[in-house]
Amino acid sequence: MRLHRLGITGFGPFGTTQTVDFDTLSQAGLFLLHGPTGAGKTSVLDAVCYALYGAVPGARQSPGTSLRSDHAPAGTPTEVVLDLTVAGRRLEITRRPAQPRPKKRGGGFTTEKAQSWLREYDAESGEWHGLSRSHQEIGEEITQLLGMSREQFCQVVLLPQGDFARFLRADAEARGRLLGRLFDTRRFAAVEERLAELRRAAEQRVKDGDERLLALAHRMAQAAGDAAAGLPAPDARPGDPGLAGSVLAWAAVARSGAREALDVADLALLAAEGRQAAARRALDEERELAARQRRYEDARRRAAELEARRGERDGWQALLDRSREAERVAGPLSLRGDAEREHRAARAAQERAAAGLPPDLADAGAERLAALAGRLREELGGLAGARRAERRGAELAREREELDRQARADEETRQEAAAWLAGWEATRRALVDRVDAAQEAATRAEHLAGRLEPARRRLAAARRRDALVRDAEAAEARLAVAREHANAAHETWLDLRERRLRGIAAELAAGLVDGEPCAVCGSADHPDPARADAGHVDRSTEDAAYAAHTRADEARSAAERERAVVQEALAAAHADVAAGAAEDVAGVPSVAGLAEQVASLERAHARAREAAGDAHAAREALDRAEREHERRLEARQQVERRAAARTSRREALDREQAAVDAELARVPGGAVREHAAFLEHRIARLTEAAGAVRTVEESARRLKEADDRLADAAYRAGFDTPAAAAAALLDDGHRRDLQRRLDAWQAEAAAVADRLAEPETRAAAGRPPADPEGAHAAHAAADRAARDADSALSAQRERCAELDHLSEKAAAEVRRLGPLREEYERVARLAGLTAGTSADNERKMRLESYVLAARLEQVAAAATVRLARMSSGRYTLVHSDARAGGKRAGLGLHVVDAWTGSERDTATLSGGETFFVSLALALGLADVVTDEAGGVRLDTLFIDEGFGSLDDQTLDEVLDVLDSLRERDRSVGIVSHVADLRRRIPTQLQVVKERGGSAVRLRGAAALSG
Repeated sequence: MRLHRLGITGFGPFGTTQTVDFDTLSQAGLFLLHGPTGAGKTSVLDAVCYALYGAVPGARQSPGTSLRSDHAPAGTPTEVVLDLTVAGRRLEITRRPAQPRPKKRGGGFTTEKAQSWLREYDAESGEWHGLSRSHQEIGEEITQLLGMSREQFCQVVLLPQGDFARFLRADAEARGRLLGRLFDTRRFAAVEERLAELRRAAEQRVKDGDERLLALAHRMAQAAGDAAAGLPAPDARPGDPGLAGSVLAWAAVARSGAREALDVADLALLAAEGRQAAARRALDEERELAARQRRYEDARRRAAELEARRGERDGWQALLDRSREAERVAGPLSLRGDAEREHRAARAAQERAAAGLPPDLADAGAERLAALAGRLREELGGLAGARRAERRGAELAREREELDRQARADEETRQEAAAWLAGWEATRRALVDRVDAAQEAATRAEHLAGRLEPARRRLAAARRRDALVRDAEAAEARLAVAREHANAAHETWLDLRERRLRGIAAELAAGLVDGEPCAVCGSADHPDPARADAGHVDRSTEDAAYAAHTRADEARSAAERERAVVQEALAAAHADVAAGAAEDVAGVPSVAGLAEQVASLERAHARAREAAGDAHAAREALDRAEREHERRLEARQQVERRAAARTSRREALDREQAAVDAELARVPGGAVREHAAFLEHRIARLTEAAGAVRTVEESARRLKEADDRLADAAYRAGFDTPAAAAAALLDDGHRRDLQRRLDAWQAEAAAVADRLAEPETRAAAGRPPADPEGAHAAHAAADRAARDADSALSAQRERCAELDHLSEKAAAEVRRLGPLREEYERVARLAGLTAGTSADNERKMRLESYVLAARLEQVAAAATVRLARMSSGRYTLVHSDARAGGKRAGLGLHVVDAWTGSERDTATLSGGETFFVSLALALGLADVVTDEAGGVRLDTLFIDEGFGSLDDQTLDEVLDVLDSLRERDRSVGIVSHVADLRRRIPTQLQVVKERGGSAVRLRGAAALSG
């Protein structure tokens, strides 16, 4: 990177435009930047940093600090222009900070938004080409080309000696923070944190697995009951070595005892089911006998009802038969009705046609009417030529009217175009101003959008924070209730369990059977079995209490997890709200304050977007106006061409009108159209009347034929008259209804006959009445006994299934815990190693410190090359990873004194030694960071203060080292008050304080514009 020219206007102490020609300063390789205190030496370096990154170094960029010079005139904008070459490209960066300017209308000031421009020089064309006006795009482009952030640039190019002196005296933690910012080792710290999170998660998974295994063992003990043959359930704690083996062994014993009890219950169920089946068969037989006896009585009742309705059925049959005979006359009846309707319609049409004829033709026949129409057609044909001439005359009149209309329209178009073109320049200027205003609003909207999104995120985080505070309080209250409930349920279960154990003898005695051995003592005699007292607790009561205890404990665990989740989310919300708080408000920001800030930004952004949204419409309006301008010019030319064409057309129409007038003059009276229309009307009336007469004659003939056929069909069907046949004819719905009634009567009669003929039904009617109630009572008793046996078997099956299921879960949990424990041990070793807490990490060095130690070793080696020359070979910088007291090792920095052969800490150096050692360290750091940034060449460096602490000999050696940088085609600017440097360094850039603002002067080279 090489600086060529810097222009400063209204920036810091510089009220007017000042130009620094770095090309002239760089010719000497080493130049001095000096001036009185407060003149603005550092402001020159600030301007370089602001041009590149849009911000000045360190605390000088604090919120509320203005970069505008108090000496700048009101109409002069604050601006920094930097011309430089980087990565082989010649660029020019122009930046203006947000600043007040006089309002264009009215009095007072308005704040003008920050602006940036980036241009690139094209050596072939010799011209500058604009690249971007976006702050974000320019920042990304410069950062990518330089390969350094603003903090790195300020440490590498603008070498602050005070910072490196403090670096030499700082402890390992402070050095780590500075090196971490320069070399960006956050990813290694993230690796440490990630491994710590993985270790905690793996440890929790192992503990959760042990707790689940113990919970399964307790559930198996509850399910097994007395099936474990007196073997106590395993009682161990999470983490015990033999926990998994003892749980699996006890589960095997419990499963064996449960299967023996299942076999006994299965045999008892088989016997009860046999008795139940016999009772069921007896019940089915009684119910079948009762049903058959009821069927027989029902059939006899239905037969009597059918016999009573036989006369009604015969009447339906007679009506249906008569209708079927009348069906033979239905066709002729329909044809006769159609013929009569056609004849009436024909007579009506003939009467309407006759009404339009003269009275002497009202009764004329079809032949006479047709002949008269033929004679009128011949007369009409003789008028064809005159009619064509008359139509052409009308067309010519319309064409003349169209030409006149076109002339009027063209004249209006010409006048409108002339008026529009007269105001074209004012319209165009207004549209161009509108486009410029929309583009300015778009830039303002982009800047506001960059501020709006972080503000929205903080507002959302604040709302989540407030909601989570309430959720945390509610979760804490629920946890307290859940804990109290869990403790009460646990105490209740323990009390019931103890009471059951005290009365377990009575529970065992309830299962004794005479003649069968006792499960405790083995005796077949039971002279005095124990009796349950009034407060005895059975197993179901204890199981219910344990289930309630389990649910309460799970509810407590769920409440604890819920509280932890809410607290974690609340901490994250606090962190999100605190992010960027120093830039906006002090203290804990409220939702109302953040909402007002977001609303203010949104309103400003909406106004800017609304104004920017007009950009496309403004450009389109300008394009439309330009196209309209071209169209108006073209329209004016078209009007002139059409006027000439109309003149020629009028002359041709005049000639053709003369010929038409001559043709019409030969027709007597000249009324060709009216006479032709009269003839056409008379022809149409005569033709219509002739057709109507023929239709009436034909329809009368068809009506007579239909009457003859209808009379013949009624006689053959057995009816005296056609009217009698029509009366006997039924419609389809009535006929279907009669048939449906007859079919239903016949089906009912057949069904009753079939039922009375059934042998089983007749035999059941002869037997005594059935008794299904007695059979049902016997079956219910057998069914209850079978259900009791089935319930006992189901309980045993459920016990076996539950034990099998829980045993499988326990075995699966044991298998799952093996890899989890191995993973936990592996992750714990890695986390301890990277965090510096492991015994394998002898120096207790964290991973991030290890990486920074390697960088510091590179920096020390690069600094030693120049330090040896500055100190005449006496001093050497070395990196030390030794531990200091109880602190961790990794970032120690020592200086080796060749005169004494001793190695000591850099904090023991004197003032002058500290300066040139820190200078060597700064130059070495610049080389390492440059290589780290991709090898970007830095041709211009600045060194700020510290030379006053050196003696003459050391100062000469330091200047020789700086002067040697010219061998690598570098230029070095020294910022210092030391008077002796003005004698030793001839090329100087002097900053002078004046009443109207500071100015820069070049000494020892060509004069510099100021």
